[in-house]
Amino acid sequence: MNRQAQAAVLFLLGAALLHAGATDLYLRYVKEGLRPLLLASGAVLIAAALATAWYERRRHRRSGVHEHPEPRVAWLLLLPLLALILIAPPALGSYSALRSGTALQKPYAYGPLPAGDPVPLSVVDYASRAAYGHGRSLHGRPVRVTGFLALDRSGTAYLVRMALNCCAADAQPVKIALTGALPPVLRPDAWLEVTGTYTPRLARDPVNDGPVPYLKVTSARPVPAPRDPYDETWNN
Repeated sequence: MNRQAQAAVLFLLGAALLHAGATDLYLRYVKEGLRPLLLASGAVLIAAALATAWYERRRHRRSGVHEHPEPRVAWLLLLPLLALILIAPPALGSYSALRSGTALQKPYAYGPLPAGDPVPLSVVDYASRAAYGHGRSLHGRPVRVTGFLALDRSGTAYLVRMALNCCAADAQPVKIALTGALPPVLRPDAWLEVTGTYTPRLARDPVNDGPVPYLKVTSARPVPAPRDPYDETWNN
């Protein structure tokens, strides 16, 4: 591709990054805190594209250079860019969750429970309090947790959130096994808001032998997928 075509590709890539950063699309790729860097990268690419196009136009005017056309196959480089612009990838779901071991980590300390009844908790917060805190902070308090469903081969239902450090490429699942008053129809990848109570029952993840605590469900209802499908609470 000649310099002008390269400038066009740079411009489109920069525009795609700005579009992703200006909307919630970027949350399918990277953590929320990287949004300023994504927008800055898009602006830099657009500036580089404009500078390249201006330099090439000026050089042609001065020297009258005639360039031979480049192989058309080089334009295939645009396909990944068009995919980024036109296709929003789904967030990682039950397929990835069941093939990866739980990423639950023991916290250094537990903060006070949020106000409310039931107590709103993330999957990571409930799982760590149940598995490593032995539910001491959860006794006598109903909790409300939101995540997507995963069903293993035995039919065990899990409430899952994919936790990430940086981007979707390093996302790993944190799982809560569900028991009690489950909905009659369970659909993998459906998002549920589950209300329940702590139970000391604990399973081991068959992938990495990590702890998977149980939650005794008293009620559950379907909810829309959240704006940010990934959970970043473990690295805040």
